[in-house]
Amino acid sequence: MRGMISIVGILLILFGIVTLGYQGITYTKQEKIAQIGDIQVTADKEKTIWFPPLVGGISLVAGIILVISSRR
Repeated sequence: MRGMISIVGILLILFGIVTLGYQGITYTKQEKIAQIGDIQVTADKEKTIWFPPLVGGISLVAGIILVISSRR
């Protein structure tokens, strides 16, 4: 059980560091604009999923607490 708590804590710490470092994930999505018969017009649109710094900070602190508590 302690090993599982340590693994979850380490994963939360890594997620917190990555979230604080990048603060979002950007990806490109191809959207259909118009279609006339067999002709199709598409456009590439960039979309971003933002992670607030508060989420990264909370997960970092929670991960540290889990790792420390699993050691005792």
